[in-house]
Amino acid sequence: MTATPPAAPTAEPGPPTRSVLREGAFLRLWLGATASGLATWALPFVLGLAVLDRALSAGELGLLLAVRTVGFLGAVPVGGVLADRHSRRAVVFWSGLVAAASAPVLAVGLERSLPLMAAAAALAGAGQGACRPAFQALTAEVVDADRRQQANAAMTLAVRITTLVGPTLTALFAVVLGSRALLLGVGLLWLVAALTPGPGQRLRPGPAPLPQPFLNEFVEGVREARAHPWFLATLAALTAIIATGYSATGVALPLISRDRYDSGVLLAAATTAYTAGALGGALLIARWRPRAEGWTALAALSAYGFAPLSLVFPVHPTVVVAAYAVAGLGIELFNVPWFTATQREVDPDKLARVSSLDFMLSYGLAPIGLALIAPAIDIWGPETVLTVCALICFLAPSLAALVPSARHFSTRRPPAEPGT
Repeated sequence: MTATPPAAPTAEPGPPTRSVLREGAFLRLWLGATASGLATWALPFVLGLAVLDRALSAGELGLLLAVRTVGFLGAVPVGGVLADRHSRRAVVFWSGLVAAASAPVLAVGLERSLPLMAAAAALAGAGQGACRPAFQALTAEVVDADRRQQANAAMTLAVRITTLVGPTLTALFAVVLGSRALLLGVGLLWLVAALTPGPGQRLRPGPAPLPQPFLNEFVEGVREARAHPWFLATLAALTAIIATGYSATGVALPLISRDRYDSGVLLAAATTAYTAGALGGALLIARWRPRAEGWTALAALSAYGFAPLSLVFPVHPTVVVAAYAVAGLGIELFNVPWFTATQREVDPDKLARVSSLDFMLSYGLAPIGLALIAPAIDIWGPETVLTVCALICFLAPSLAALVPSARHFSTRRPPAEPGT
């Protein structure tokens, strides 16, 4: 007798009709996370305005942003360990205060002391890095499992709206406020991020395990990640796309907009289309529950390849804009199920540490990709580099999908349909 092949999983029940934003605990968390996202985005933008005002040079700006990245990468694993060892709410509070404290120091150092500003930029990056895995884990504590996809969609929706309207609002404030006042405003946003979220409820109640050496606890998080092959494969694909496709478009789009189309309009239009597509993706995935969520998310992630591919040939500008809209749509159709599956599948006591691996690799390799793409374009030309990056964007998620547990972003076998 031949074995019956496993049946496809039944469709998951639809999301609850009551909006998660009507829940007080999540609304407070959402406001805090939105404030932290706005502050994270605003700092480099405000420092860029300081360059326009000649309060900073371009080289000094690059140094400050590099130091902030170093602070971020150094604090992410520490924040992950602390958020699993202690209260996630406390980690958000203290990391937000650290980032808030950096803002007045930056304002004081502007045009006076570059070393002081560099120290403050590292402090800002450390606060940002420490809070990211804590926010991710706190979402799982505040929101029940049935609502987490909706909650993650609301989180990413706030990020995209911030990216869309933030430059305009900041530019308007810059008309009446100087760079120092805007830096203090960034500090106020971090205070909101620190003070607004409420406490979560541990998913596994009981006494916390005795603290171990930091390295041992971090290694435990790595072991937990290795227990989920779909997580490692997907993280590898995401890292490859950020280090190549994302970096290539970030460097090549301004150059091609200037040299091929003789205008900066394409740069603005494509960037706006990407954000608009991401907004649409967040709204769609808040309600949609695909049967094979892993394969669907990976297919959506591969859509980023259309962005570099559209820059290879001298096509009409609308083709480039459409490609960026598709890339934005795909990135959110990937992000939300990816975050939700991580919160569902990973051991709650190790969730922050596993999340920190995501931020370390994806954010950590992005600067390396940005640094290498420009020399590669000079050597081999933009068409060759963009073609290779597009192929990586298409192939990396396809390879990740070959991992058996990637189909549903789960190592657990889905339930069989009744009657099979």
